Amino acid sequence: MPTPPPTGPLCTRESIADELRALGVGHGETLLVHTSLSSLGWVSGGAEAVVLALFDCLGDEGTLVVPSQSSDNSDPAEWEDPPVPASWWPAIRATMPAYDPRTARTRGVGVLPETVRTWPGAVRSAHPQTSFAAVGPHAKALMDGHALDCRLGEHSPLARLEAAGARVLLLGAGFGACTAFHLAEYRLPAPGPLVENSFAVMTDEGRRWMTVRETDIDEERFDELGADFERERSVVRGTVGAATARLFPLADAVAYAQAWLPKHRPGGGVP
Repeated sequence: MPTPPPTGPLCTRESIADELRALGVGHGETLLVHTSLSSLGWVSGGAEAVVLALFDCLGDEGTLVVPSQSSDNSDPAEWEDPPVPASWWPAIRATMPAYDPRTARTRGVGVLPETVRTWPGAVRSAHPQTSFAAVGPHAKALMDGHALDCRLGEHSPLARLEAAGARVLLLGAGFGACTAFHLAEYRLPAPGPLVENSFAVMTDEGRRWMTVRETDIDEERFDELGADFERERSVVRGTVGAATARLFPLADAVAYAQAWLPKHRPGGGVP
């Protein structure tokens, strides 16, 4: 059977930029973007066209930020999708390449973050699992100082984005992908328990398999949290191509989550 033609809609760099401007994406702002490229429809030029459309809206003075997570640099004992035999774990820990922000591919965050990560002039933060990548005049300042024992907390780009007045754009992505909510987890009166987190990193002494302890984080119930946030706070909602798009200040999302999570999670922290 022949492959049926795509149903569209047909999206171009120009049409995406027009719809993003209509949503309110503005010149010169700092924007953290979570995306689902496939939700837009058929995009002429794919992820590159979407990135260019975002730059068209932000201009030379704006800064584009995306999550560039590489979660496969982690302890194989915790892998579930798919798991690997326990007999392999020591060899994987011994041979996993050390995190290199220039070469480590993104995983589980879609096509667009990988496009931004490899964009000329892109700057990437230093965490081997939960890095962010940015392009624009504020990229270096926003990406600096991502601590190895702070995936998405005060010593991550999220806190710097909050201080910079950044907004979040969910472009076809749901609130389950909203990393801003994780920053609130670190600020709870009773945050989640400390957990061990392991990865391969490069140090002054060479490659090391390192284990740190930090606050546990979990996106469970983020969709429910986001639905309440959208209903009670100012979230701009529109359509880009076939995708639902949401635009809101990152600081508003963090503040709302700080109040919501203690009421809806046992013990106020991570389930």
